[in-house]
Amino acid sequence: MVETKAVKGSSFTAKKMTRIAILGAISVLLSVTPLGYIPINPVIQVTIMHIPVIIAAIAEGMSGGIIVGLIFGISSLIHGLSTPLAPVFINPMVSIFPRIMIGVVSAYTYKKTKNVPLTAAIGTFVNTAGVLSMIYVFAPVAFASVKNVAVSALGKILLTVAVTNGIPEMIAAVIIVTAVMKALAKKIK
Repeated sequence: MVETKAVKGSSFTAKKMTRIAILGAISVLLSVTPLGYIPINPVIQVTIMHIPVIIAAIAEGMSGGIIVGLIFGISSLIHGLSTPLAPVFINPMVSIFPRIMIGVVSAYTYKKTKNVPLTAAIGTFVNTAGVLSMIYVFAPVAFASVKNVAVSALGKILLTVAVTNGIPEMIAAVIIVTAVMKALAKKIK
C-alpha cells in the first residue's frame, strides 16, 4: 500500500483530497438529478443534497465540510438558474452561503460532541434555516413573485416549509449519515 503524505505546509493528503472530491461529486450528482429528493407525498419532497456536506465535515473536518459545501452551493446556484426559482437562487447569499455554513457548523458540532446523529440534525437545521432565512432577507420579493404570494405572507410560508420539509429532512439525514458513518468508520481512521 502506498502511503500518502500531506502537501508541505498543509493537512491535505491524497486520501483526504480524494474523499472530498468524491463527496463533492456526489453533491453535484444529487443536485442535477432527481436522486437528491425523496418524495414523501405529492406536496413534500425531502432533500438529501446536504448530506455529503455533513459527511465531509465529520470525516474530513472543517476544510472538507467547507469545500463540499461550496461545491453544493455552486451546483445549487447553477441548478437554480434552470428553474422557476432562478431569481431567488441567483443570489449567492441564498444558494452558496448557507451550504458553506452546513460544513462549518457540522464540523464544529462533531468536533465538540463526537455525536454523529446530533451533527446530522444540526447540519440539516443549518441548511433549512439558512436557505429560508436568506430568502427572507435577500430575496423576499423575488420568492413571493415566483410563488405568486404576497410578500406580507412570506414569513408564514417559509415557516411552514421549514416545518413540513425540515423535520422529515432532519430524520432522513440522521438515519443516512449515521448509517454511512458507521460503514465508513473503519475506513476513515
